[in-house]
Amino acid sequence: MIGKLNHVAIVVPDLPAATALYRDTLGAAVSQPVDLPPHGVTVVFVTLPNTKIELLHPFGEKSPIAGFLEKNPSGGIHHICYEVEDILAARDRMKEQGARVLGDGEPKIGAHDKPVLFLHPKDFCGTLVELEQA
Repeated sequence: MIGKLNHVAIVVPDLPAATALYRDTLGAAVSQPVDLPPHGVTVVFVTLPNTKIELLHPFGEKSPIAGFLEKNPSGGIHHICYEVEDILAARDRMKEQGARVLGDGEPKIGAHDKPVLFLHPKDFCGTLVELEQA
C-alpha cells in the first residue's frame, strides 16, 4: 500500500544553523524558509536525489512541534512520510487494521499542498507516520 518515502521531518532548535549545515557541510540543495502558519511551523525543504528532508522549526505560540522541542532541546527526527495512491483508502485500511489516525481522521492539506494524515506513533514502532497522497 505505501509507496515512496516522501520525506523525513527533523525538528531543529536553530533553523538558520541547520540550513547551513545541510547546505554548506553536506552540500544539499535547500529552499528558503517557508512559514506555514496553518501548520504552526517554518520549514526548509532539503532536496536529495531520492527523497526530501524537511527541517522544521516552531512558528507561533501554538506550534504542534513546540512540545517536541521542549522534550528534545537538540531537535531530532519528528516523523517520516510515505506516499499513498489513495489517502481515503489508506485511512480506511489503517482503521481496519487497528491503527489510530490522529486528529479527526479527515485528511488535511499538508506542506506540499496534498492531502495528508498522521498515524499514532505507538502503532508504528514509536514512529510518527505521515501518509501523503501521491
